[in-house]
Amino acid sequence: MTKTQTGRDKPWIFRTYAGHSTAAESNKLYRGNLAKGQTGLSIAFDLPTQTGYDSDHPLSRGEVGKVGVPISHLGDMNTLFDGIPIAQMNTSMTINAAAPWLLSLYIAAADLQGAPRSVLQGTTQNDIIKEYLSRGTHIFPPGPSLRLTRDVILFTTKEVPKWNPMNVCSYHLQEAGATPVQELSYALATAVAILDTVKKSGQVADADFGEVVGRISFFLNAGMRFVTELAKVRAFTELWDELTLNRYGVKEEKHRRFRYGVQVNSLGLTEPQPENNVYRILIETLAVVLSKKARARAVQLPAWNEALGLPRPFDQQWSLRLQQILAYETDLLEYGDLFDGSIELTKKVDELKAEALAELAAIDAMGGAVAAVETGYLKAKLVESNTRRLEAIESGEQIVVGVNKFTETEPSPLTAGNGAIMVVSEHVEAEQIERLKAWRAQRDAKAAEKAIADLRAAAQEDRNIMEPSIAAAKAGVTTGEWAQTLREVFGEFRAPTGVGRAAREAGASLASVRADVERVSKILGRRIKILVGKPGLDGHSNGAEQIAVRARDAGMEVVYEGIRLTPAEIVNAALEEGVHIVGLSILSGSHLSLVRDVMAKMKAQEISDIPVIVGGIIPPEDEKLLLSEGVAAVYTPKDYELNAIMADLVRVVEKTAAAA
Repeated sequence: MTKTQTGRDKPWIFRTYAGHSTAAESNKLYRGNLAKGQTGLSIAFDLPTQTGYDSDHPLSRGEVGKVGVPISHLGDMNTLFDGIPIAQMNTSMTINAAAPWLLSLYIAAADLQGAPRSVLQGTTQNDIIKEYLSRGTHIFPPGPSLRLTRDVILFTTKEVPKWNPMNVCSYHLQEAGATPVQELSYALATAVAILDTVKKSGQVADADFGEVVGRISFFLNAGMRFVTELAKVRAFTELWDELTLNRYGVKEEKHRRFRYGVQVNSLGLTEPQPENNVYRILIETLAVVLSKKARARAVQLPAWNEALGLPRPFDQQWSLRLQQILAYETDLLEYGDLFDGSIELTKKVDELKAEALAELAAIDAMGGAVAAVETGYLKAKLVESNTRRLEAIESGEQIVVGVNKFTETEPSPLTAGNGAIMVVSEHVEAEQIERLKAWRAQRDAKAAEKAIADLRAAAQEDRNIMEPSIAAAKAGVTTGEWAQTLREVFGEFRAPTGVGRAAREAGASLASVRADVERVSKILGRRIKILVGKPGLDGHSNGAEQIAVRARDAGMEVVYEGIRLTPAEIVNAALEEGVHIVGLSILSGSHLSLVRDVMAKMKAQEISDIPVIVGGIIPPEDEKLLLSEGVAAVYTPKDYELNAIMADLVRVVEKTAAAA
């Protein structure tokens, strides 16, 4: 890290992860944050954009503008950066399967601003492997996905040399329950898969391969186990240096440096007593900035109330101010590494490295990260570790203040009133669709058709996808058209769910739940059957997976087909499988429209007597609304006792059977 004129190290890049509603609203938010001292942008895209659908696609219904900004075409990207000089920005884009396309739109917008490609700085996350494991915004099978990542790396190395084309993302692995050892080994296995793919292409001379390695960056998570997290980032730094030297023969030290950004843990943010999350965010931030040799190059912090819903500009400002106080008010940046020579920390780093290398060797023996994804090994391991984490919270072995201990509380003035969280207006989706239709109507249709044909040919002929994608962006092609063209060439992929078959004991009170399942099953004349469904595009499947696993462990028959299902597909499955209860998991803020759609279709199929339960990040007023509209029960992050939820499900099924 470079020094300022005063001898202090320069601070890391300050970011907030932001974007919602529309490109115009997000532009206003970005400009406000930059005016407050933010030094880089981190763009959150909505789920249709992330999964390659236009805003008017049936699967986009209810999802437009909810968890990020909808970007359907170059006009949206131009609006997003209106008045923001792209040449001066360091822009992080959280996009994976559609990373080549969003980068193409970004470059096209930069071209229109007159910004040379050689000065563009930023990062495309572009880690498709963790999408199969944890986040769920994948589109194509692993082979074509790695090819697209390869194309971005080869293109940017030559044309956009300051860009980080690949951001290996272990953040979502920890959110899915990964242990520090799993984070280390799975992330490094992903990086190896990508670098091996680039090397095998034969398109980079051995003498230039260090440049490719030097542009690979990482995006980490930091949880509450402060010492372990600090040791983890130091272990990452040492392992990456050793791996790039020994496996790839990278000689220059600067190309072997472990460069990473971080968002600290959102998984550990609590809905009860959410004001305590401010302390959690600070402690987690310290883990990634205290050690100079392993200091993050960019930090974005969640807001204290993200377990409740979408944060307001004030909430984002509060997180930004935390970073600025650490960087400018403390003397942290005036010293060398504070932990060199620490016996305890060195011991922990060595322990993590040894375990991670053993797991990395096991993945290598399977054929690498892609093979470990396709067999379901990695996903199953994450589901298992997340199950152990939740069981520890349920039993009280892992204390979470305000959740399973010290639950007595005063009412918080911070969460009072209707404006405590930001809510995306329902009219946003309709207005975005109208703008999209207008865009299609005014563009040169023949130019768009030719660009799509050129894109398809490049995909079929294994030519680099980037220049045809940039040309398509400038011709007015939309996000959905780009992705659909490649879907037709590459196909789509449904990742393994990781939900195993063998029932197991889980928690002290499960025996009584099992007894109730047996009793009610006898009344029904067959075993209780639950459908766990993920409607819409929300790929956060952790909650759904854990409900499916626990229901299976309780003795129920479980139907769980993974993520990204339409309401019609869920209702059809409920009808064909003859289920007794339908559980919907929605964490994208689209619960009202999607639940209503599912229930309307159940009524049309004459199965509205099957009770529906809903889980997700659902504000209290929406919970009341859902219950008033016929939902049997609503569960939010405060409901951490899965066995209690299982007992509720049995009671709901029994009550429905009695009424019938």
